[in-house]
Amino acid sequence: MRTVGVEEELLLVDPRTGRPVAAADGLVGRDPRVVGEFAQEMVELRTGPHTAAADLVAELGELRATVTALAGDVGAAPGALSVSPLGLGGTVTDTERYRAIIRDYGVLPRRHLTCGTHVHVQVADDDEGVIVLDGVRDWLPTLLALTAGSPFRAGEDTGFASYRWQLTSRWPVSGPPPTYGSAAAYHRYVQSLLASGVIRDSGMIYHDARLSHHLPTVEIRIADVTADVLGTVALALAVRALVQTAATGRQDRRATLGARASEGVAVGPATWLASWHGLSGRLIDPRSGRPAPAAEVVAAFLEHVGPVLEESQDADLVRGWAEQVLRSGGEARRQRAVFGRTGSLREVVADVVGRTTVSPSAGRPDAAGPRQRRFSRT
Repeated sequence: MRTVGVEEELLLVDPRTGRPVAAADGLVGRDPRVVGEFAQEMVELRTGPHTAAADLVAELGELRATVTALAGDVGAAPGALSVSPLGLGGTVTDTERYRAIIRDYGVLPRRHLTCGTHVHVQVADDDEGVIVLDGVRDWLPTLLALTAGSPFRAGEDTGFASYRWQLTSRWPVSGPPPTYGSAAAYHRYVQSLLASGVIRDSGMIYHDARLSHHLPTVEIRIADVTADVLGTVALALAVRALVQTAATGRQDRRATLGARASEGVAVGPATWLASWHGLSGRLIDPRSGRPAPAAEVVAAFLEHVGPVLEESQDADLVRGWAEQVLRSGGEARRQRAVFGRTGSLREVVADVVGRTTVSPSAGRPDAAGPRQRRFSRT
């Protein structure tokens, strides 16, 4: 079974006001798995690689508890907020690389306070990695729709379910990856970007999926950050199943024919639609290239990765998560509902922070395994 790990970016907020607070320097360096990012108003949690779902649940829960305690020491709280509902933030971490990015890209980096979930899945080599990248791209919008949870930014409702994706897509090399065809073509593409000067280094390839530049993995970067630990783990397991399906060519005849029929359908517009609607509207069905109800597209995704989920014994957790998200309408709908009840974006932030933070005294949530706490299907 392939290993899977998670890089989870969390916003740091003032628990009294809900506004982002530049506190990362007070957390970074106290646990090697809690690292700094471009903005001081956020940190990244990095799990190790795991094969068993229970181990990933345990480590991510432990990391959430750690960062909750560390943030509390400096008067902050971590929140699974993909953009800030209150204030823009954007206090840039003082490193040579980040200073150069500010110099080269103007106002863009100073207004780019976004948090996402990046899932790393083991691949044998770049050849297999490119097969995976080419094989997963049509399903990336579905993953975005399932996790879309960033409707509010800087005091207003953007109209989008995931405004984070709109912000990240402003970078010169971002959004859906192209189709490469071979590892050699992938590396030619990277070299052409570097030679053009449009990016400073390979770390600025911000496509929704890419080969990791420092790990033997593919990195699926499209998802908004998820408040619930089990939701994050379910996403990671779904991504692993998608990677394995692409790597082994496991897809039914209908999916294969659908992919051929929809070769002319751009993934970019499909992703834009997922960013706009989340699960509240129609998505592009990769099998046909046509709009379909979100529930139908999610069901098609689960069918696509189903055999791998059954083999890994992750089917109950992933399907239960997807069904729960569909029933609730997703994170963006929940945040809008909280605002509708309270009229307060501070309450929206407080609700997300309350679901994100883990008390250090709680220990490792569900360390016995995610099957001991399945998502309810009722």
